[in-house]
Amino acid sequence: MRYEKLDLNLLVALEVLLEEKNITKSAYRLHLSQSATSGILSRLRDYFDDDLLVQMGKQMHITPLAAEMQQPVSEVLSTIRNRIIDKKINTPELSNRNFKIIASDYVMQVVLADLLAYVTKVAPNITFEFMSTFAGDLDNLAKQGADLIIAPSAFMLDGYSSQEVLDDEFVCIADENNSKLNGQITLEQFSDIGHVTIGYEKASQLSIEKWMVDSDEVNRRVEVIVNDFSSMFFTVINTERVALAPKRLAEINAKHLPIKIYDIPFKTPQLNESMMWHPSLNNDPLHKWLREQILKHRP
Repeated sequence: MRYEKLDLNLLVALEVLLEEKNITKSAYRLHLSQSATSGILSRLRDYFDDDLLVQMGKQMHITPLAAEMQQPVSEVLSTIRNRIIDKKINTPELSNRNFKIIASDYVMQVVLADLLAYVTKVAPNITFEFMSTFAGDLDNLAKQGADLIIAPSAFMLDGYSSQEVLDDEFVCIADENNSKLNGQITLEQFSDIGHVTIGYEKASQLSIEKWMVDSDEVNRRVEVIVNDFSSMFFTVINTERVALAPKRLAEINAKHLPIKIYDIPFKTPQLNESMMWHPSLNNDPLHKWLREQILKHRP
């Protein structure tokens, strides 16, 4: 189908190309050959009279025009998928809807693991695609057509609908045989002992790390920097290092990892997680159902 001489089928490919910024990965998602995908990109370039994707070294980067079009294209396709195509199947039991969700590994373990187990039983044809909140700025991630973003409440974006999901507090974790600790951790020990932190780029903004760096009262000796909570647990095992982690996540991992949980010897801010979505999905039956299930299955 064409509109103003544009083959509307190409918009699906355009969305994927702008998300992946890679011909091979885009071809895989589109179930096309690389040559066919390159041909589609060429047709899109001709229509928009713009390169759209430019090779710079080993990576491709989107042009300013492509960046400007990315969100509108994703919103148009999301509306078609969610409000028109799926309109005929609004019951979870019959739906083959795919939900794209942006969430950290903390949210995956604490909130979404039980939800996925439940959905598998009651709506077996619904599928999910996940992207980490640590992959970049939330405003840029939101433009990639995500159905839902779950992140710290302080990072919710203006113009989006949101709802709080859960509260948590931070604790200190260490190997269960850590010889430097004896039942508790003092402020002096906390300052002297080696630490594992989350600190690459935006990852530190979405954890307690920024608060720790800005604090004038607490000092620590950072020995290892990782990019997600899951890695943090494994980098304290068999060492004398410690790390700060959300309490709910620490309790889950303490069931199967040789770690011990300690109270932090000073007061820290609470962790509040919220889910955020585009207002166009407010009344979407299946999206509303998913949001309700997340609230029901939260700890």
